Amino acid sequence: MARVTRTEQRLDAPKGLRNTRGRSRSSNDRFGRFTEWIARAMGTPWFLLGLSLFVILWMGWNTLAPADWRFDSRDLGFIALTLVLSLQASYAAPLILLAQNRQDDRDRVQIEQDRQRAERNLADTEYLAREVVALRIAMRDMASKDFIRAELRSLLEQLDQQNEPDRRDDETDAVV
Repeated sequence: MARVTRTEQRLDAPKGLRNTRGRSRSSNDRFGRFTEWIARAMGTPWFLLGLSLFVILWMGWNTLAPADWRFDSRDLGFIALTLVLSLQASYAAPLILLAQNRQDDRDRVQIEQDRQRAERNLADTEYLAREVVALRIAMRDMASKDFIRAELRSLLEQLDQQNEPDRRDDETDAVV
């Protein structure tokens, strides 16, 4: 049987995040941050200005400098400059794609978190709506201020009516 390394035995991390090839997750993340930095830098006007200045200086040096100091021939169409720019483009494209993939992963996680948050908000809203309806139903059964006043008035009238025969009897007794 093949011997299982200590990092493959770990169960505290998902399989994709385990350190199986000697590279840690932080070094992958560092490289990812580097690719994002490159992609962000290449998308700025300063990069285009700097690249344009570099090309102008290259072409100017190899055109105007003494023949012994030139390192790229104008007669051959600046072959070394073409090579440098091709290398830059060939490395820039995959770095930009890596940065876009990382951004897509972050967007996917953010969308999932937003979806879960929206579900929780919907459940909370539905719960609160049910509670408000229950309170409204409970409030219908409660006596209102006007209802209590009307009941008290009717009780007072009943008491007055009960007390009137007693007063009449008292008045007749006093007259006699």
